[in-house]
Amino acid sequence: MGPTRFRELGRFLLLDSRAKKLLSVADDVLGQSLFDAFRQSEDAYDPAAQVAFMVACTALAERAREELGEPLVCTGASFGEKPVVGFSGALDFPDTVRMTAGLARCTAEYFAHEHRDVVTQSFVRAPAGPLAELFADMDARGAWHEVACRLDEGLQMVSVHEDGLERFQKELRAIGALPLYVMRPPMHSSRFTGLRELAAREVLDALPLRDPQLPVLADQDGAELTTAAGLRQMLLDHFVRPVDWPATLDALHARGVERLVVAGPDALFGRVESATSRFEVVPVTPDRPGPRQAAARPASAAAGV
Repeated sequence: MGPTRFRELGRFLLLDSRAKKLLSVADDVLGQSLFDAFRQSEDAYDPAAQVAFMVACTALAERAREELGEPLVCTGASFGEKPVVGFSGALDFPDTVRMTAGLARCTAEYFAHEHRDVVTQSFVRAPAGPLAELFADMDARGAWHEVACRLDEGLQMVSVHEDGLERFQKELRAIGALPLYVMRPPMHSSRFTGLRELAAREVLDALPLRDPQLPVLADQDGAELTTAAGLRQMLLDHFVRPVDWPATLDALHARGVERLVVAGPDALFGRVESATSRFEVVPVTPDRPGPRQAAARPASAAAGV
């Protein structure tokens, strides 16, 4: 999930027949108009934006399922865990809405008071050897850093203390890397055990999770999950373990998957070389027509991003 703004997604939510039906369900669950709340939102990651993004991913995944056939396996990177849990059949859609909104509220509540000095920096084109040396230098001088997401060769997201961010950016440029955007609040760190506990207590413990009808691959390591307990562990690990998208794609490739259907607004996960070099990537996004041209062939995998 990238920054989600109404002007980029509102038209799809209003006009797509599947999205409109899901919006109606979400309205009943939330007790308010999700469309209006999303339109009035000033935060690209607030609960309304996150639920709206989940609705879009779910509607597009259902489009792919109807037009391409049943997938063999599904996965979702980072935020994509939420629509994937619903798409896999492990939660009914109303409970997927409750989960998404509840986890967004927990995250906002937690970071309003905790780890306010931590940010997550994304960067690209980092050569492996020099990057390892940079991290070793940071260790030697006691500069805390932790990988939040491994996305592709040379493309990562790393959490650091904000007072060391400028130096980190300069050091990245010095090795030929290009710093991209900075996330506040940060994500996916072993330090966020308090958020993991809050999410379990306030949201996940009450969810009626069941075994998925489709196998799910965990985005932390590509492990296959076929039980409710496994999905719950993945959702909790979301807060304290890094995403490893190349490892997840490795697991798909090892299963013989040849086609990756990316369901949802996506500017990254379906476009990295580790995806495009090994899979036929079929984007099913709000700004594209339905993928009917591929309907004669069964889909191999679905990724909610």
